[in-house]
Amino acid sequence: MLLASQNLQAQFSSDRFEAGGYIQMMPVRIAAELPPPLGDSELWELRLQNRLNTRWNLSDGLTLNAHLRTRLFYGDLIRQIPGYAEGIDSDTGIVHLSFLLAEENSWLVHTQPDRLNIDWNRGDWRITAGRQRINWGINSVTNPNDLFNIYSFYEFDYPERPGSDAVRIQYFRNWASRIELAWRPARELSNSVAAALFAFNTGGYDVQMISGYYRGRLAAGGGWAGSIRQSGFKGEMMLFTDLEKERSPQQTTLIAGLSADHMFGNGLFMILEGLYNSAAGLDNFSLLGGSFAPDNPGFSRWQLSVQGSYPLSPILDGSLAFVLYPDQEALFVSPSVRWSVIENLDLNLLMQIFTGSSDSPFGRSGSVMAASLVWNF
Repeated sequence: MLLASQNLQAQFSSDRFEAGGYIQMMPVRIAAELPPPLGDSELWELRLQNRLNTRWNLSDGLTLNAHLRTRLFYGDLIRQIPGYAEGIDSDTGIVHLSFLLAEENSWLVHTQPDRLNIDWNRGDWRITAGRQRINWGINSVTNPNDLFNIYSFYEFDYPERPGSDAVRIQYFRNWASRIELAWRPARELSNSVAAALFAFNTGGYDVQMISGYYRGRLAAGGGWAGSIRQSGFKGEMMLFTDLEKERSPQQTTLIAGLSADHMFGNGLFMILEGLYNSAAGLDNFSLLGGSFAPDNPGFSRWQLSVQGSYPLSPILDGSLAFVLYPDQEALFVSPSVRWSVIENLDLNLLMQIFTGSSDSPFGRSGSVMAASLVWNF
């Protein structure tokens, strides 16, 4: 597979066509108190993934982008968890592009393009239509500004992050200012998202203002990124108000996050982030993934995150992350190590530990351990 991928890349790379990606092998161990009838369990799974990113320059300023994610799952999760295959095969886009290529009792093969779009770029204008990632978030952990495709901080095997079926129009007024309009349709009109963003620079700060419609709610807010002395200073906030007249009184949700980061002289990089969520967080937690939304992006009303990364050697990096939920009496801890084995071959070791009171969403918590060997081509 490695030789074939390398040969294909050499054969098809040209001025008009580019191809790249990676092949990944990841064993995963989950230890948790799972829902009945599983109970206290230790489950294993092997994941093999091939990601192929292609770019075709159709003409001057017109590009076709297609990124395909194909994965093989083998192990206990498929055998013991009802509906596991259906969960993997889900597709939230208006066009269903998720396919189960093969499925047996203990394994399955699934493929899905998470980027498939036409991109037109001419002068100060750029228009992108199709499955794409519209990244309006600024903070490192939680992004209420990310109205179109918010991601889960706890999803450790998806660094590219999800995309959405949308149309995006960008007008660049100058090097630091732009106007964006974006629309993500849905099968039901009330679930669609449409918003505008105005970004500019003032006093050394990049500022953005956002207003739009988010799944039956009016959304307004924005964010900024700048620095205080030698430390980065960022923030995001959004206000969501119900538009449905049947709700009395109309509900309003405020999501606000502040973060600071600093690079020390010895190479240690630290991030501190606080979040307020008036929606009070999700009631349910699962080691297999979460369903976050911009108007409810966490598990509690208050959230404090601390991250640190340090280069242990030129080829070895270590990191440690904590997320504290004070009103839930819950804690998330995740240490990880990344080793550059040889050029284009990386080994990652990661652990996620969840703990909390019996009344919190983490009451049935557990831990995840994973190892990832990735070859990039």
